Amino acid sequence: MTRRLLILGGTGEAVLLARHLTRRPDLDVISSLAGRVANPALPVGAVRVGGFGGVDGLVAYLKQRIDAVIDTTHPFAARMSFNAAEACRHVQVPLLGFVRPAWQPVPGDRWLSVADMAGAAALCQGRVFLTVGRQELAPFAGCDAWFLIRSIDPPGGALPPRHALLLARGPFETTAEIELLRANAIDLVVSKNSGGPATYAKIAAARALELPVVMVERPARPATDEARSLDEVDAWLDRPHHTP
Repeated sequence: MTRRLLILGGTGEAVLLARHLTRRPDLDVISSLAGRVANPALPVGAVRVGGFGGVDGLVAYLKQRIDAVIDTTHPFAARMSFNAAEACRHVQVPLLGFVRPAWQPVPGDRWLSVADMAGAAALCQGRVFLTVGRQELAPFAGCDAWFLIRSIDPPGGALPPRHALLLARGPFETTAEIELLRANAIDLVVSKNSGGPATYAKIAAARALELPVVMVERPARPATDEARSLDEVDAWLDRPHHTP
């Protein structure tokens, strides 16, 4: 019997996962994207775009014979992850978290770890390379520093009074990132601990230039089954019985 699998996506890992799992004849794979990026990289297979309408909306969707859910959302999309955990518990649908590992500091890194964007903004001075996404820039609007802001799509809302905007989508290369930081005389890099290879080059570039990095640590996520590889995902799906 074919099972219907919902992938909560929007990440590079979700694209890889959909490509992998659509090859399985026992699965009908549906990928869900939040719709926050104008031209997202679409995964293989069926795709739905847009929010569910909170926990109640997701519960209603899961009742449309969804047999399992894999949460592959961005590590900072904590609200979606908690909504998924609550909805899956409500309808007794098994849930797996498939989240990229966080970056870890290595010798030469000069990380200043903070819990949130307000903490990051408090440390900004000089010329700052700000790469936290377009939706979390409000805490920096009152900063006196100069910012090079990079995001995929144009940000909305309040921005720092002194800034330049760079629209670009990863993956990025370390050599190019070093050149970017040098050309803009950057003193400080601000980044989420997103993990993964696509945007790690800015961290390597900061290390090479001996620049400090204000690292916003990940929010808490719900306790669920977790997988770190495609093989572990397959093993989880092949279990005879799941409990959410």
